[in-house]
This record gives sequence, structure tokens and C-alpha cells, in this order.
Amino acid sequence: MSTLSPASPAGPATALPTGQQWTIGHGPFAATVVEVGGGLRTLSRDGIDVVAGYAADETCASGRGQQLMPWPNRIRDGRYSFGGTEHQLSVTEVPRGNASHGLVRWVGWELVELGDDRLTVGLRLHPQPGWDHVLDLRTTYRLDDSGLVVTTSARNVGPTEAPFGYGAHPYLAIGDTLLPDVDLRIPAASWVEVDDRLLPAATHPVEGSAFDFRSPHAVGEARLDTAYTDVVRDDDGLWRCTVTAADRATTLWADASFGWLQVFTAIAEDRKGEVGIAVEPMSCPADAFNSGEGLVVLAPGEQWTGTWGISPA
Repeated sequence: MSTLSPASPAGPATALPTGQQWTIGHGPFAATVVEVGGGLRTLSRDGIDVVAGYAADETCASGRGQQLMPWPNRIRDGRYSFGGTEHQLSVTEVPRGNASHGLVRWVGWELVELGDDRLTVGLRLHPQPGWDHVLDLRTTYRLDDSGLVVTTSARNVGPTEAPFGYGAHPYLAIGDTLLPDVDLRIPAASWVEVDDRLLPAATHPVEGSAFDFRSPHAVGEARLDTAYTDVVRDDDGLWRCTVTAADRATTLWADASFGWLQVFTAIAEDRKGEVGIAVEPMSCPADAFNSGEGLVVLAPGEQWTGTWGISPA
């Protein structure tokens, strides 16, 4: 007959909601990445929040810092056709009837490498209901003098072609500044209108609309849960979206792998938890598994790689 061992005098260790916590640092910067979802929990400079994260004893809420693979945003009804086969994913956004934000947010990732200023986490995504493919996923978080640099790769290690999209969900912290007083610069010429299920209905030029933030200005009355495309890149090939509060300015940048971004202001408006504005680099828009827009199709052995980062001013 088996028996339970008594607890140690110090008491049993308590598991954290997001699993193991891995912290790196470089100069004034520090960042913490978590086991559950392999996401970014904190990023700070000189002890001041650069991202609006969450505490170690909290469950991740509102997608804070999570990785969104093998698709970002939503798939209508969780249904799509690929390779001549109809697929049905679990509907994870029940009120709107969508499959939301991929399959890796709540899965335990493995620590592949840990150094003073960088770490790599990995996951093999296996077949499951609605998903027939095998991907090796790797994300490296690195701190340098500019801030945080994040590089993700997805390699198809299965025998057939696989659809793929990527997104990340950091919130740029705004401290005590009220949402209407925050300045935004969103480097994109088009915005995506959505229906009542937050699925794409039409794409419009930002010119002359309330969604035009190509020149930085205050949020004011605008409330955004909005995807943008036709991104405007700088001479180095990167696009840069900047959030400027009274006491800080933070830029999220992304390379050529990202033709889309989503800006989400509701947390800043509601002042829930640590307050920030989500700026989400995306390789494709919502429902790309159905529309094919921006969708990457990985042949067996083929790899996608994308890099984005966060730089405080």
C-alpha cells in the first residue's frame, strides 16, 4: 500500500499558474518569460514597466504577452478547408463562435537555452482535433542596448504541407496616463472593418478616417480593436508603431515577415490590471485559414522566421 510523504518543515512548493519563470537582463533591462505559452510576462527598464504584464502568482489574462500560433486572431466557427480536407477546431471564443488565437497559449513550453541576456523556448506542436500537422516552434528572447528582440521560427517536420500564421500579444505600458491623452503612431495605410464576431468584413484606406494614425496624435475619442495592413516601412525595412504616454514612449517594431498589426485599447480604457495598449505584430489577419490572405504554407522541411522587438525611447 502506498503512502504520502509528509511535507517538509518549510511546506510544499506551490506551482505558479504560468509554470516556471525565466528571467534575463541586460544593462537597465529585465524580462521574464513563462513556461505556459512561452510568453513574455514582464519587461522593464530601470524597474519601470515597459510592457503591462502580470504578477507571477496570476494567470495570464487578456492575452498579455502570449504567442499566437499556428494562427493569430480568429477562425470563423473553427472551420477551414486545407489540402482538400475539412477541419473542425475547438471553438474557444464561445460567445462569438470562433477558434481564437491558436493552439499554443496554454501549453507548457520547454526551456531550450538560457543565458544572461537571452533565452530560447521551444515546443513541438502535434496533431490534434482540427489540426493534422507537426511543427517545431522556437522563440528566442534577447535583450540588448535597444531593448527586447524576439525571433520566432516554425519548421514543418511533418509529411504534408501545413498552414501557418503567427502573432504576438504584448501590451505597451502607459502608466497613469489616461487613454485619450496617449499619442499613437500606427504606420499603416489600411484598416480592417469587422463584423459583430470580430471577423473581417472589408478593408478600407485610413485616409480621412478616425483610424488614421500615420502621423502621431492623441487617441482622443478613438477606441481601437483594429487590424491594420499596407504597413509603411522605414528605410531599414522595419515598421514602427509608437505609444507615447506622459512619462514614457515605447516603440514596437517588426520585420518583413509581418504585414499586419492589431491595436487594442480596451484595457487602457477600463484601467484593468497593469494598464497598456496592445500592439500585436501579425503575419496574417483574422480568418486567414479561410481567406488565404497572408497565410504561409510550409512544405515539409520548410521554415518560417520572423523578428519583432520593443524599444523604449
